[in-house]
Amino acid sequence: MMNYLDELNQSQRDAVLYNEGPLLVIAGAGSGKTRVLTYKIAYLLDNGYEPWSILALTFTNKAAREMKERIARQVGMERARYLWMGTFHSVFSRILRAEAAAVGFTPNFTIYDAADSKSLVKSIIKEMKLDDKTYRPGMVLGRISNAKNHLVLPDAYAASAEFYRSDQDAKIPLMREIYARYWERCRQSDAMDFDDLLVYTFLLFRQHPDICQRYAERFRYILVDEYQDTNFAQHSIVLQLTGTHSHVCVVGDDAQSIYSFRGANIDNILKFTQLYKDARLFKLEQNYRSTQTIVKAANSLIAKNKEQIRKEVFSEKDKGEPIPVYSAYSDMEEGEIVANKIGRLHARDGYAYSDCAVLYRTNAQSRIFEESLRKHNLPYRIYGGLSFYQRKEIKDVIAYFRLAVNPNDEEAFKRVINYPTRGIGDTTLNKLIEAATREKVSLWAVLNEPLSYNVSINKGMHTKLQGFRDLIADFVEGVETKDAYELGSGIIRQSGILGDIYQDRSPENLSRQENIEELVNGIHDFCSMRREEGNDRIRLTDYLSEISLLTDQDSNADEDQPKVTLMTIHSAKGLEFKNVFVVGMEEGLFPMKSSDSYRALEEERRLFYVAITRAEDHCFLSYAKSRRQYGETEFCCPSRFLKDIDARYLSLPQDTSLTRQVDEYSSRFRSNFSRRDESPVSATDMFADEPRRFVKPQPQRTLRKVPVSSSASVGAGGTAPVSPGQQIEHERFGKGEILRVEGTGDNCKATVRFQNAGEKQLLLKYARFKVIG
Repeated sequence: MMNYLDELNQSQRDAVLYNEGPLLVIAGAGSGKTRVLTYKIAYLLDNGYEPWSILALTFTNKAAREMKERIARQVGMERARYLWMGTFHSVFSRILRAEAAAVGFTPNFTIYDAADSKSLVKSIIKEMKLDDKTYRPGMVLGRISNAKNHLVLPDAYAASAEFYRSDQDAKIPLMREIYARYWERCRQSDAMDFDDLLVYTFLLFRQHPDICQRYAERFRYILVDEYQDTNFAQHSIVLQLTGTHSHVCVVGDDAQSIYSFRGANIDNILKFTQLYKDARLFKLEQNYRSTQTIVKAANSLIAKNKEQIRKEVFSEKDKGEPIPVYSAYSDMEEGEIVANKIGRLHARDGYAYSDCAVLYRTNAQSRIFEESLRKHNLPYRIYGGLSFYQRKEIKDVIAYFRLAVNPNDEEAFKRVINYPTRGIGDTTLNKLIEAATREKVSLWAVLNEPLSYNVSINKGMHTKLQGFRDLIADFVEGVETKDAYELGSGIIRQSGILGDIYQDRSPENLSRQENIEELVNGIHDFCSMRREEGNDRIRLTDYLSEISLLTDQDSNADEDQPKVTLMTIHSAKGLEFKNVFVVGMEEGLFPMKSSDSYRALEEERRLFYVAITRAEDHCFLSYAKSRRQYGETEFCCPSRFLKDIDARYLSLPQDTSLTRQVDEYSSRFRSNFSRRDESPVSATDMFADEPRRFVKPQPQRTLRKVPVSSSASVGAGGTAPVSPGQQIEHERFGKGEILRVEGTGDNCKATVRFQNAGEKQLLLKYARFKVIG
């Protein structure tokens, strides 16, 4: 028997050796899924299968590359190189090039990337004389993509009353015509987009059974990785290719199905054994990654899901410590708690910074943790994304801020003169630049008097330039009369940025919205803290000075230095770390408020399961009792998911109201559930990204205002209401002890040592806390 089989446990070995029919391998977190896939292919090659008769489909080129390298180590590169192994799109594009004529293309057809597709959609919208603010290219493309992934072609789309109603509700009744034109223009250009690679493969096999049969016979064995992430089109093609021989092995974990927003359908894996009547189910249940406590905690959590393939994952590693749950007074204190703990893990326990990861539900949450880690001089990196202040929408807003403070700022001027789009193109901008260069003045000076500087523009363009000038001039005037929060939040609205990003609810735009909202929270935090420290005049200039230091740290980061990893939980799938912090465990944030059906809630729970099972040695959970929302402090309820975990595996905070709060919120939540998700996918469900009209940004989380004591205000007689040695609870910094009190009346200040936020001096006139002892 081959040596590599000796490296497998019994469950893994059974899955590798079984080849009598279709099989589903349910691989628990950290159970050696990739090893099973790799060795199964090696075993097939060693038992009569030629490499070109094996088709292995993955979701990333990296996964395919790594698997092929591992197989080559077992059977040799010469044999491994002939495997049909790659992503769905790469393999199907190869098939389509060989069979292009059968679907009306040439073998040299072009594959459009996202930018090409968006450009074509923009052209069609312009040709149809439609408003691109209503028919937003990104949103239109998203709806076309969703339709294609469900194998809904233009004619079927146009004939569907349900799709038409959905388009009417979204104020885009001509969507069907755009889709039809886009489809035809791609065909005329001999081009396919990424979704077409799936659609035309399906059509090829459906319309030409002889070709389908030929490929079914060629691929004597088909393997699919991460089957829980397949969409309807991918699943359908696998069924087409295995309709006669059923020599198929799919591997995945329904408990880690977290990509429904990309079209993934968990039913593909849940109902596999129903589609293939003689299918065998194998379960890989030994976790080689995490401690026993972490594994048992994750098991107790996911057991609450109804739609799943039951398994009992176990670990033979050390028992490990109970999972600590930290209760923070605010999101700011939560950041301090995490930074302090990481510092201790490094200094006391010898962990490298790269052994620690902070996982959050939304990208916008990174700001608090970035700033806390910077404050503690702890190196970090944002995995799979940009640092908060480097994100495009944030840089756009900051450019407006810079222009308000200094209208002569050329780079800020060029960045925002036509964002949001106001009809001032590159040609006009270049004319302004030429005049400024020629006359040795700033662009702002030319903008104020374009005709005096001999800028050749028509009357309509002159009006547009004056509109931009008046907008910025109004901001400039506010710099000396308004504080940073009042002016900054006003700029964000009046500039049109909010109107631009709030017009649809695509995943990309939702992330941008959350980032803008978090920036507003950050400005308010900055003003509040400065005011408590005794600064009455807090200008936008002060805020820009503060964040310029943060962005400078971003650009000077040492790439080779071990760093703490910050990422969304979705980005963390497939990764592992010694120490994992899962933050923001609050209702309305995790689970998201939008998870208003049982199926959506179960996916959120699976996402939490993925987060916990990234941890090897330690997992830490935290939630904040309050969080900034649009400049106001809002009350937060602990996530129901904390109660889903068996308390035996947790170290809970000394907060007797935790269970009561979760129970109260959960009962309200359950009463609002709908069961619409149990029916087949509807157009409304597929296209849940309709534009929404925006007047004032509305909080996306269900929160309530925190009742904060005003007992800290100084009395008329000037006597301080506090004295050294007293214990206080601050709205944002949490618990602390007063060290000393100085001054009288409105100038009275207290120096406080907080448990997590360190030492701070507070002006009692503005400080928001209550004395607790």
